[in-house]
Amino acid sequence: MNCRIVDMRNKDVINVKDGTRLGYVSDVEVDTANACLVAIVIYGRPRLFGLLGREDDCIIDWCDIEVIGEDTILVNCTPKRCCHTRKSCFDTIFCGLTR
Repeated sequence: MNCRIVDMRNKDVINVKDGTRLGYVSDVEVDTANACLVAIVIYGRPRLFGLLGREDDCIIDWCDIEVIGEDTILVNCTPKRCCHTRKSCFDTIFCGLTR
């Protein structure tokens, strides 16, 4: 089955370890030296309509993907391992006030 990156954006990502829905594919990481996909990225949900930034992003390594189906992508990863933090705009503005 061939799949374009645009088609991956419409697929639901589900963790098979605990059955949680992680979201939709928002971006991909590509190794330009080897011309291969390294990971898929799921952006965190917006906090307070995006005014307070977003929750942590979920970056899933390509080797953790079990199945890419018609509507879903099944992954096998631990929740702590797949999440990375993203700073909000308020973290950079208020960081001087809290120190």
